Amino acid sequence: MTVFIEEISAEALPGVSGELAEILLGCVKDGASIGFVEPFEVEDARTFWENHVSALKSGAKRLFIARKNGKIVGTAQLVIGQPANQQHRADVSKVLVDVGARRAGIGRALMQHLDLVARVAGKSLLVLDTRTGDPSEALYLGQGFTAFGIVPGYAAHAQTGMLEDCTFFYKTLG
Repeated sequence: MTVFIEEISAEALPGVSGELAEILLGCVKDGASIGFVEPFEVEDARTFWENHVSALKSGAKRLFIARKNGKIVGTAQLVIGQPANQQHRADVSKVLVDVGARRAGIGRALMQHLDLVARVAGKSLLVLDTRTGDPSEALYLGQGFTAFGIVPGYAAHAQTGMLEDCTFFYKTLG
């Protein structure tokens, strides 16, 4: 089945925040290194999404969802709002795919869409980071990103609290 990508506005966010909260919760419970640690519950995930309203309204951040068979199966963010000396770049953030829908091209479809949106917005550089050794590294490399550095002990593992390394990536948009 085809994956459909759509942008979610601040006004539309409440209508999808429950599904997004479930995806976020599932990813955290699965050990994703996305900024959260256990204990993490669905209320925490809903609060995370609710806190995006002002950034979406201002245009500093853009939020996209992936639907398959009408169900939200993934999400990704593009941080457009940057400091004055970095207006040429955007940050890729919170690329999340429902645990039960992985390895079906959803992450790839989201990344390709972010690439297109960044180009249309006049950006010439994309930047992101992920836990070193995470399966997502293959996705990013496959989308033309280049690893440029590893920071040791960058973030705590969601369940164990052990400090893990983080790899940073960039992609120049032509």
